[in-house]
Order: sequence, then C-alpha cells, then structure tokens
Amino acid sequence: MRYDKKIFRIAVALFAVVASEACTGNFDKINRPPYDAIKDEMTRDDYALRAAVTGMQNFVIPTQVHLYQFHEVLAADAFAGYTACTPQWTTKFSTYNPPTDWYRAPFNDVISGVYPNWELMKSFSEDDVVLALGKLFRVAAMHRITDTYGPIPYSKMSAAGGSSQSLSAPYDSQEEVYTRMMTELDEVITVLTDNRFADPAAYRNLDNVYDGDILKWARFANTLKLRMAIRIAYVKSSVAKTAAEEVAASVVGTLATNGDNALLKVTENPLEMQVIQWGDERAGADIVSYMNGYADPRIAKYFTVSTFRTPTVVAGAPASEGFHGLRSGIDVSNKDVMTRYSMPIVAVTDPIMWMNAAEAAFLKAEGALRGWNMGGTAEQFYTQGVELSFAQWGVSSAAVTYLADAVSTPAPYVDPLGNYTYGGTGSSITIKWDDAAGFEANLERIITQKWIANFPLGNESWAEFRRTGYPRLMPVVLNKSGGAIPTGEFIRRLNFPDTEYKENTDNIYKAVGLLGGPDSQGTKLWWDKK
Repeated sequence: MRYDKKIFRIAVALFAVVASEACTGNFDKINRPPYDAIKDEMTRDDYALRAAVTGMQNFVIPTQVHLYQFHEVLAADAFAGYTACTPQWTTKFSTYNPPTDWYRAPFNDVISGVYPNWELMKSFSEDDVVLALGKLFRVAAMHRITDTYGPIPYSKMSAAGGSSQSLSAPYDSQEEVYTRMMTELDEVITVLTDNRFADPAAYRNLDNVYDGDILKWARFANTLKLRMAIRIAYVKSSVAKTAAEEVAASVVGTLATNGDNALLKVTENPLEMQVIQWGDERAGADIVSYMNGYADPRIAKYFTVSTFRTPTVVAGAPASEGFHGLRSGIDVSNKDVMTRYSMPIVAVTDPIMWMNAAEAAFLKAEGALRGWNMGGTAEQFYTQGVELSFAQWGVSSAAVTYLADAVSTPAPYVDPLGNYTYGGTGSSITIKWDDAAGFEANLERIITQKWIANFPLGNESWAEFRRTGYPRLMPVVLNKSGGAIPTGEFIRRLNFPDTEYKENTDNIYKAVGLLGGPDSQGTKLWWDKK
C-alpha cells in the first residue's frame, strides 16, 4: 500500500511544525486542506488533535462525497440490495464490470486518510482515552476495508517508533487482521470501561458522535467486537463463541437503547447529494419487495412514494402510486424514467449512522440461536431488535402487530414498467418467531430483520449476505464479470486496485497468495465459508 503523497506530506508537515521548537519559515505555503490551519490555530484549543481525531471519524464511513459514493452507494449498497444507480453508465460496480480506477477509492483513499491521522493523534496526545478512541476508529474503518478486499496492509503500516510511516507495506491475511483487530478491541474496551465515568466535557471537542460520552464508546466497542465475532462464526466458531460471551458478560454491555446509536454529525450528508441533488440513486428492488410484502410501516420512513403517475403518466405505469424499487445491475437508457422509482429519504443535515442498538440485539439473537450464553433467548433478542428499530423510526405502536405476523412473506418483484420483473424463487420467510422452525429458518429470520433495520449500512449488510446467504437477493440483471462471477451468483469482494500492482509489486503478489484464490470478484473471503 502506498499512501497518497499529498496527504502524507501534510501529515508529516503538521507533525514537524507542532513537535519542533522552531517555526518553519514556509509553513504558510503548505497546502492547507484538509486541516486548514496555521501553527497558532493548531495550538489553540487543541486544534491539531481535534483535526486528527475527527479526521479519523470521517473515514470510518467516509464523509467525503465521492469516496462515500464509490464505497457505499455504487458498491456496497447495490450489493446489499439497498439501492440501484440510475446514471447511463455501462461499466459500474452493480454490473460487475467497474472501470479499473473504481477499485482504488475504497482502498487507497481510506487507508491514506486513516493512518496519517492515527500517527498525528499519537504525536499530539498521551491521554489513554484519546489513544484508545484512535485505535477504535482505526479498527472500525479498517474492518470494513478487509471485509471488502480480504488481505490488507495492517500490522506493518507504522514504522518502528510510531512517528513515521512506511510508504509501502506488506499485507496481513484476513485471519491475521481479524485476530489483531479483536486483540486491539479488547485493549480499547479495557481502557474505555475503566474510564466510563469520565467527564464528557474533557473529550467533547474531539468527538462528533457521542460528544465525549466514554460509556457509550465502550458500548460501541463491545458491539463492534460482537459484530466481528459473529462474522467469523463459520470459520472460527470457538473463538467467536468466547468473544461473544465476553461481550455478553461485560459490565458496560452493548448498544442498548436508541440513545446509544452511533451517529456521526455532519454538515452535509453525502447520500443526500447523490440522491437528491444528483438523482443518481433509487431504492433497491430487494428491500422494497421485502418491506412491501411485510406491510412494514418503516418503508414510508425509508423511501418516497414513486412518481410514475405524476405529473404525467409514464407508459406502462401501475394504476396507482406506491413504493417501487429498481433492480440492481441494469444498463439505464433513460435516466428521467428511472428517477420515477422510489428513492431513499435523506436530508442534507442527517447524521451518518455507524451502528444502532437494533443491530446489537440481532447479533445477540444469532449468538443465542447458536447456543452461546448471551444473557437471554434468541426470541427475546429478536423481538428486542425489531422493537428498537421500530422505535428508531417512530413507529413503535406497530411493532406488536408486525411481530405477530406469521403469514406475510416478501412480495415478488414486479417491475412497474415490466422491464425487470423477477421470475425466480424468492424468500418464504415470515416475521413471527417460530422455535419449531429450526436453526436455518430462524437464522434467515434474524438476518432478514437485521438487514431491514441496518438500512443504509450497505457494507455491513453485504458482508452478512455473503456470510449467511440471507436475505435472499435477486441476481443482478446484467452480469458483465466475464466469468469471474458465475451466472446467478453474487460478487464476493472487490479486486485489489491497480496501483498496488504498480507501486507495491512484491507485497501485492504475496497478498494474492494470502487470498486463497485469484484476485477476482468471485473469490470468497476467509470468513465466507458457509
């Protein structure tokens, strides 16, 4: 992995200015973004430390609009059945033939953003809590990258001494990455738990998620550990069980209420720009079909009503308006018509959700279903997850009726224009818990409801779809992978970017060896073993 040189130079320059006693004469000529500060400003109110900490937060789920677009909307959200893109592109992630340079952003830009900020944090602060938060943000960001690509540069990214960085780093296998990350999470959880009663005012200026509430960060770290434990359940079952039960026994627990939800405050939500300002994304046919079939009241909170009938009728449109999603993996010939499908509801100042309490409940439900000691039954946690999600979206009063529904199943997808109707077999899973249904049916039930509750966390839901096969998604309409992904199958990972082959040659070929298969979209990751 080779850092973006511009970002690396800025990081080194900031470190040199703050750490040295003498002021460099030409610092004012350094390109000021992303920190946009001079030395006096950096030392005022711990500006430099705040820039580094919040900078790391901005890369957990990227806030920069184009990076968010490439990692979340065009890739993971499409792969998870959440969205479909409407621009008239014939090469893209959703048809499995993206331009070569599309592979770079989720890899190069995130790593190049996380590590310089991490090094700056370590140089500006000796506070155990601050350093634990930095370590947590690094894990939170990089576990999404390893779940996208597989092996990544991780343990060897920092050079000896910790104050400088290697411009070209070896890769770790994904198993090694997970092992190290879970060890680091244990270290973080210990520090944050010990300091859970710290005055939030001491850290508020550094924190755009929890305003310095260390107890909530401890719960977030525990929930992230539980998420990662569940992820490796099919490949390291005993390790997963031990880690999950440690979380369940923790004195601080996991995210428990919607007040614990991890929401990053932003001035401009990048999804809003892509949906509202650009009109490039519509609601995915998969999630709309599930929610329509379940008569799920959250659908009106997630998506707009379609506009096929207004202001002018589109040929072949349905007799009345409703919620209509768009199939993934199509080539669009008329973007104006595509924008008539339902679209995600998002406002420019909406925070970016990292994780919610509903997910924590569903994770515990799966653990309990596997026979692990999670402090309750699978049914109890499943019910809790649905109730938390309904409360999050302001429809709590409908939860009882929804949970009692033993009949409704996901609706078959009928394209309102008749072009992309799906004739294959869909899911028959119902909502109401059924102890007699057996492990696999109840696993599908848990994952399906977690998938709905996690919208729009496409990266997480794509990972869980690959791990479990649930929910039952429709294959893409056009598979242009050239055989890398068999017909009717689904994408398993992104290819390593071409820059690694040019700039990190020795290490990238070793990384492919660690992958256990060709560097292609059809190769399964280490934990993808079901």
